Amino acid sequence: MSLVPWCDGRDGMYGWIWRHLPGNALIRALISIVLILAVVYVLFQYVFPWAEPLLPFNDVTVDNQ
Repeated sequence: MSLVPWCDGRDGMYGWIWRHLPGNALIRALISIVLILAVVYVLFQYVFPWAEPLLPFNDVTVDNQ
């Protein structure tokens, strides 16, 4: 039985990533920031431009009255 009622012993994906990063807490935090920035860069440079034509942003339903 856990002392913390919302914790059932599984810390999920982020806990798994944190445990597998090398170094102490400062090094892990720096690596985490670099990983987050890399993911954001890839999203803005490659994923969002690829997906933009597939999304209905220009399909408006307002008439000119």
